[in-house]
Amino acid sequence: MFGSILLTVITVMHVYVFWRGSTVPFLKRHVSRRLLTGTGIGLWAVFFLGRVIGHGSSGTFAMALEFLGMTWMAVVFLMTVSLLAVEIITGFGLVMPRMAPFLRGCALAAGAVLSVIALVQGLRPPVIQDYDVILSGLAPKMDGTVIVAMSDLHVGALIGRQWLEARVAEVEAQQPDLVVLLGDIFEGHDQPKEELMAVLHRLSAPLGVWAVLGNHEFPGRNNTRAPMINYDGIQVLNNSWAEVRPSFVLAGVDDLTANHRSGRGGDPIAKALAGRPSGATVLLSHTPWYIEKIAGDGVGLMLSGHTHGGQIWPFGYLVQRIYPLIGGRYEVDGMTVIVSRGSGTWGPRMRLWRPGEILRVTLHAEGKEFPSAGAQ
Repeated sequence: MFGSILLTVITVMHVYVFWRGSTVPFLKRHVSRRLLTGTGIGLWAVFFLGRVIGHGSSGTFAMALEFLGMTWMAVVFLMTVSLLAVEIITGFGLVMPRMAPFLRGCALAAGAVLSVIALVQGLRPPVIQDYDVILSGLAPKMDGTVIVAMSDLHVGALIGRQWLEARVAEVEAQQPDLVVLLGDIFEGHDQPKEELMAVLHRLSAPLGVWAVLGNHEFPGRNNTRAPMINYDGIQVLNNSWAEVRPSFVLAGVDDLTANHRSGRGGDPIAKALAGRPSGATVLLSHTPWYIEKIAGDGVGLMLSGHTHGGQIWPFGYLVQRIYPLIGGRYEVDGMTVIVSRGSGTWGPRMRLWRPGEILRVTLHAEGKEFPSAGAQ
């Protein structure tokens, strides 16, 4: 259903962009209507084939097709946003009717420039985002414990082995005590390639490498990827907890949106936290939902992802209607929540004003002083 909705929305945007583009004086003078129509049909076909064939297949051709299709999807979105801004200013052509066609041309140009900026930003490596968190119940001897978290890698479709190798090196450079993966590790419909799994399993830390599952680990209603990331040192928390050190608990829930879609019911959060020992608790949840409930269950720190911080501005304003905690640090009923913008990208390899990130969270016991320079 998501694919059908996406196809419909992008098709409407596509038609709108070319309809308004046909009124731009420069295009009217230099591009025939037939050529403009043919270009529109061709670019729509690239998007359609990239989404349907490229995303579900493997190989260089499929990857190139998906890259072009997803890039055009983002370009159409940014051009639509720019055009709508002009429509508001000109009252859809009723105000300044002679000027409106020229302004539409400026809007298309602005959309193209923003697309180039977004592509450059999307191809850049994620930044390291530092946080200092005072964690209730943390033993003094664990003060200074460093958690490094990656979310939404989306490796496998447009993001490959070399990119993943660079991220593993980036994580190792932070000298973490604990590494966590916050879901949506892989992208595509096939099982992850062994070469990607081999790179991922180079991650190591004294207190272990842990993971929770994201919505992309649940293609449809069946979970086919959990076994692939459940060996060789990566421990998956499926609605469960583990006492990493005495009085230090790491809990994790399977993706809450997948649980909602499947209609499985139950309370995965209660299951993940049930029977845990007293002390400090860190909860990993791919989706930042049920925040007040989790805070009420005595969790001191929650780490999430899923939102990508909106990825391409201004899409984040729509995302925020579903996920109010869209990115960054929040304090909710005594619990710290950190929502990652993601390390990789979904769909287009593009980001606009929302850079990818890797979280570096330093834990502190109550009563301990720490430098404020890294605090967010």
